[in-house]
Amino acid sequence: MPLNAYRKPMAPVNPAKALVVGFLVVIALGTGLLLLPASTVGQGGASPSTALFTATSAVCVTGLIVEDTGTYWSTLGQIIILLLIQVGGLGIMTMSTGVALILGRRVTLRSRLMIREAMGELSLQGMVRLVKYVLAIALSFQAMGFILLTARWSLDYPAGRAAFLGLFHSISAFNNAGFDLFGTSLEGFVSDPFVNGVVLGLLITGGLGFTVVSEIYRRRVNGARGPFSLHARAVLWTSGLLLVGGAVFLFFSEMGNPATTGGLGPVGRILSALFTSATPRTAGFNTLPTGSLRTASLFFIIFLMFVGGSPGSTAGGVKTTTFFSLIATVWSTIRGRNDVQVFGRRLSIQTQKHSLAIIVVSAGLVFLGTMGLLVFEGFPISESLFEATSAFGTVGLSTGITSSLGTVGRTIITFMMYVGRVGPLTLTLALGRKPTDRQMFRYPEEEVMIG
Repeated sequence: MPLNAYRKPMAPVNPAKALVVGFLVVIALGTGLLLLPASTVGQGGASPSTALFTATSAVCVTGLIVEDTGTYWSTLGQIIILLLIQVGGLGIMTMSTGVALILGRRVTLRSRLMIREAMGELSLQGMVRLVKYVLAIALSFQAMGFILLTARWSLDYPAGRAAFLGLFHSISAFNNAGFDLFGTSLEGFVSDPFVNGVVLGLLITGGLGFTVVSEIYRRRVNGARGPFSLHARAVLWTSGLLLVGGAVFLFFSEMGNPATTGGLGPVGRILSALFTSATPRTAGFNTLPTGSLRTASLFFIIFLMFVGGSPGSTAGGVKTTTFFSLIATVWSTIRGRNDVQVFGRRLSIQTQKHSLAIIVVSAGLVFLGTMGLLVFEGFPISESLFEATSAFGTVGLSTGITSSLGTVGRTIITFMMYVGRVGPLTLTLALGRKPTDRQMFRYPEEEVMIG
């Protein structure tokens, strides 16, 4: 009998649970590092609640802060935050797989399953190749952003400081984290086309999803033939419409507002509208003071934050493809079609059900988070809804109430950031029973009056 006949079989893999636990471990490690006295400026170090909140915000690439990143945290603390952003943005499995590939180790089936879960892919095929694409894309764009931003800020700061600012904001922008070292985000560069262009390029690329970016590269650079996949077309069309439509709406909504765009020239108004439309999806930087935006603008930004970026990206939210699927389903229902048809393809029933489940669960979580802030913190409903949606969408924009949160409020926002990063459906699958399609019988069908 062979020696391996008595080998214990490998335990069933639950990728969702591994992903949920993995983020908790990284957050706990980051909290411990930020608690070190050397991580803060001055004596005493950070409080546990501040360290936990900041570590969660960094790992979940949100950007909400209770203490100013540039003045409260030391250089060591800022480097720790930067590392947490990189790990959280690219994904725990992507980073660990990259290390394994560098060391020449084999990527196991268990790791491939967890990569598929983390990246939102449908197939196990090409997982290692996808990780290589992710790392190549991320490091290339971050390196370009670092060089460009360093060159720009070297005009205003010493070389060493300019380099650190370029590195920090390049990584933060590409990972859609929204952490900054200026204290007022990028408000000082509202009319600077260069800074706006570089940061927009980084955050849009990071929010499109690595699958889409790699598909664009293969087709536009390598000359691959054939149409884009349905996923890529859904991402590009939805992202483009939200970006342009949002910019047009915000341009006219803030026109004449003396606290935002009233004192800007034509270039500044266009740049600020475009940037303010892009950043809720879900970068977290701002060139206009968020708390001074008009109510209509804030309400529209809440919608953009809820939608968020695209699957397999560094962004949060319910994702552009989820929103795309829901709109396509509604449109097909209105037109009386049995099948949901888009771009010459038919969406599966499973995709439609998952989209509806994600939208409903996400809306429920935002509602509960908002209610929690209303009950325990007493902020106005508009500010509470904005803060809860920003946390869930891992955006990082705030009307200014984050630093005023009490212990309960910080706990609520911390939980919302965590759920928003791992995904509500992933968390449900991790905590619930293993899904199964096996049914021994079906109940009789009966109609329910709706509408």
